[in-house]
Amino acid sequence: MVTGSQAPAGAHRTERGKSNRRARLARSFAVSLATALVGVCAVGSADADAPEKDRAEVLELQVRNDQYTNTDLGPAGPSLGDMYVYSGTAVQDGRDVGRGGGTCQVVHVEGEELTTQCLLTIELERGSLTMQSLWVSGTNALDMAITGGTGDFRGARGTARYWDIATSKERVRAEILR
Repeated sequence: MVTGSQAPAGAHRTERGKSNRRARLARSFAVSLATALVGVCAVGSADADAPEKDRAEVLELQVRNDQYTNTDLGPAGPSLGDMYVYSGTAVQDGRDVGRGGGTCQVVHVEGEELTTQCLLTIELERGSLTMQSLWVSGTNALDMAITGGTGDFRGARGTARYWDIATSKERVRAEILR
């Protein structure tokens, strides 16, 4: 009689089958984990390459105009090429916070209605903002595209709306995107 711990032959095959199954499961798990990690890394790098959601900043200022001149070019009176040049101070909560200036050049005349191409720059402590648009003289409000900036406003875009233009109540609300 043979003594010892010998198992029947069928038991070895069952054990080998379990062992193979565990190995396959472990490999499958490892492949799944690797695939998931590659996917997470790809998503992470795609997020890193995606532009940051636009940040908006709103500036509300009063404008105190201080200098203005009208250059009459061509025939006397309103005509193509005439130019308005102006400057002023940006005021916030009663204190001076910057200065600005710009030009508007007449690009279209239809009777008394003058359409001008306006370019403007406001310089504040944190940097400057540049803006441009077409404006029909005498219109109460003006929407300008923010076309760039310097300092903290580098790469700025957005819109600026001016009200009560060329009056003592002139004001601007700039919605700056960066």
